[in-house]
Amino acid sequence: MTSVNVTAPITKVTVDGSTSVVTATTAGPQGAIGPVGPGILIDDSAKVDKSIVYYDSASGEYKADATWTTDTLVLGGNF
Repeated sequence: MTSVNVTAPITKVTVDGSTSVVTATTAGPQGAIGPVGPGILIDDSAKVDKSIVYYDSASGEYKADATWTTDTLVLGGNF
């Protein structure tokens, strides 16, 4: 199989020769690029079994630790 890469904006491709299958593909629109930023900070260094991620405004990051778990969230009930 021979592969040809066309990088110029061409709307017509002509194939000469004996070929049984020709496949032509093109990339469609890619959509808008989102804003570039620092993202979110997640501190999971103190995570425990069944930790729930929450936002801590004092540290400005999301945390997963023993403060909020499936047990503490509903005072010992089932989550």
